[in-house]
Amino acid sequence: MTTAPPAADRASPTPRTVAATVVDTLLAHGVDRVFCVAGESYLAVLDELHAASTVDVVTSRHEASAGFAAVADAKLTGRAGVCLVSRGPGATNASIAVHSAWYDATPLVLVIGQVPRCDLGTEAFQEVDYARAFSGLAKEVLVLLEPARTGEFVARAFRTAQSGTPGPVVLVLPEDVLDLPDPVGAGRRVLAAAAHRHHLPVLTSNKRQDLFDNRDPCYAGHLHNNTQERQRTLLDRADLVLAVGTRLDDVTTLSRRLPRPGNPAQALVHVYPDPQRIGRTHPPTVGLAADPVQFLRQLADLAPAGVDAGRVGWVDELHQLEVAKARWAPHPADDGLAFGALVAGLDELTGGDVVVTLDSGTFTSWLYRYLRLTGDARMLGVGSSAMGFGVPGGVAAALRTGRPTVVIVGDGGFLMTGSELATAVSRRLPLIVVIANNGSYGTIRAHQERAYPGRVIATDLDNPDFVALARAYGALGLAVTTEQDVEPCLARALAHGGPVVVDVRTSLSWISAYRRLSVSGPVSMEVSVG
Repeated sequence: MTTAPPAADRASPTPRTVAATVVDTLLAHGVDRVFCVAGESYLAVLDELHAASTVDVVTSRHEASAGFAAVADAKLTGRAGVCLVSRGPGATNASIAVHSAWYDATPLVLVIGQVPRCDLGTEAFQEVDYARAFSGLAKEVLVLLEPARTGEFVARAFRTAQSGTPGPVVLVLPEDVLDLPDPVGAGRRVLAAAAHRHHLPVLTSNKRQDLFDNRDPCYAGHLHNNTQERQRTLLDRADLVLAVGTRLDDVTTLSRRLPRPGNPAQALVHVYPDPQRIGRTHPPTVGLAADPVQFLRQLADLAPAGVDAGRVGWVDELHQLEVAKARWAPHPADDGLAFGALVAGLDELTGGDVVVTLDSGTFTSWLYRYLRLTGDARMLGVGSSAMGFGVPGGVAAALRTGRPTVVIVGDGGFLMTGSELATAVSRRLPLIVVIANNGSYGTIRAHQERAYPGRVIATDLDNPDFVALARAYGALGLAVTTEQDVEPCLARALAHGGPVVVDVRTSLSWISAYRRLSVSGPVSMEVSVG
């Protein structure tokens, strides 16, 4: 007969901690990957993640990179990305990703370790009042002070991030709370079906070029900062604008030209899940607070009313303009390679079926013009045009998709967050980092030459040897200096299977796909679209 030991000798069960509840609630919300820079203020959460074998903890080299990677992951999954950072410098470093998530309506949960509750409001070491610091950037800032509300607060963070207009939520966890006991996430297919059913031209919004097959006859282009006047004129012929799933920001609407507010000849039907967004900048003829995918599914099922010859011709004209723009022709230059040659080569080798992450800069115009995305292609960027997204975004994309991922980044942007190459090497990711290396902050240089021709200051860059730097990290380093180098270098990079850096010695004079820069004069327009 077995008898129970005296009460005094019985081992007490280990009490469940707040940190454990945080991690369990993450698991309950389907979180399978988090990005972080380790910090002492949330070590208890990291320890619980150590025991959660189903969560991939990605160690980043900078909090901005961790945040950008979480934003990219959210763009790919449609669920809130998760980033964990420590207090003070860690949190403020990550704020750039919070701003980008807000600007792009991307769900993000930023978890910040905080000073102990007894130190709040005392200007303790690395203390920040996050409710004030993030008040204009996040949808909500939640500060967990009561252990009993842990599950509620974590669930609320995800619900808020993913509901209405998606966006970032900041969850603040004071360090002393974490060890206390706890007492108690297919639209592309239906878009194509709807377009084909009614023979509608499809324009993708800013930074969303991958939403529709660029080689489809109904594809009418991508609305961005370099949308050209000929295309704008063709778009002005629309008598109805059906805006589905877009907030109609100023870039997408060509500075509120399409549709023009109050233009009776161009009716607007705006479909968006958050009713507070409808009519904010463009009063609609019809506003529908509805799920965009469900709307498109019903539109695809609706019997067509008939298509007249005028619309058929107009749709074809819009698409043929895109086809003409995408035909590559040599752009001779004596200061490097026109970056479009690299992009045209990437299009040729992949057929447009490629995963791409973009940093910000004038080089992106070459992608928008010469890379025709198709198949299961993805293109990720941030509408805020924050530099530094490219490499960490590429790390997240390669982890999430398992496919070779091409990062297109300028020399300036690479030197901001290129240290995430170390993360790619440690994970042996199929990441190809293509650097448009023109020795300049190109976008600002273009503005500078326009406003103050010949007075160059603060835009020239002295760069390291990127090929040698890649090798130092343990990646393959390649250089492209002529158009003849493009195909063999890209083919080798795509076949490598691990991290690669391709240093493209890019022409500064060919500053973009539509503008040529004179180093001693103003910017001139390139008029050809061939």
